[in-house]
Amino acid sequence: MTKLDQETDVLLDTTGFNCPIPVLKARRAAREMTPGQILTVQATDPASMIDFKHFCNTTGHELLDASEADDVFTYVIRITGP
Repeated sequence: MTKLDQETDVLLDTTGFNCPIPVLKARRAAREMTPGQILTVQATDPASMIDFKHFCNTTGHELLDASEADDVFTYVIRITGP
């Protein structure tokens, strides 16, 4: 995990990992964050689009943005609580 500017509190690079590793790493990172903080996750697994939507739906975290560029998927998530 890496600290970034005020728009992203934590950047998590999960490129190269396949399901379920990106979501598991995001879940672990989210546990260490406080509500309102922004977690940005980068992944290369094409299935991660479905996985992160489901992750946010089941945890209550807010998926602010999901995009793809050069085969890298980026998810911007607002942490809502434990």
